[in-house]
Amino acid sequence: MAEETTASSRAKTPPTTGAGSALQSEHGTTTIADLVVTKVAGIAAHEVPGVYALGGGAARALGAVTQRVGIGDERTQGVSVEVGEREAAIDLTLVIEYGESIPQVSTRVRENVIKRIEGICGLTVTEVNVTVNDLHFPGDDVPEPARVE
Repeated sequence: MAEETTASSRAKTPPTTGAGSALQSEHGTTTIADLVVTKVAGIAAHEVPGVYALGGGAARALGAVTQRVGIGDERTQGVSVEVGEREAAIDLTLVIEYGESIPQVSTRVRENVIKRIEGICGLTVTEVNVTVNDLHFPGDDVPEPARVE
């Protein structure tokens, strides 16, 4: 079997010094938390037309419950990151709208996530892995009528 690589095994950046990075200067170092990169990646993925949601079915169901009680954050659902000092690797799990081209949506998501993370966080994105685990069909969100009144 081929060895599966995840975000946790990438983006390890050795310590660096010098003026070559916007995150490090002679005046100090800026550290960006994984949660910040996770939120940027999630929002960037949602910005792409054709993306219905992030996360798998169970993650979306659990996320809906945790959001109702005020402890969940939809922006981090379906996003896994590994952040080094100057690099980041991202894994995304997406639900795509039925009828959209999965390769085209995946490419647009990848490009937008890279653009946003590099622009907002100043990190170099080493890779963005996209997993499409479901399709959303029109009418999927319409609740079934009650059987009794």
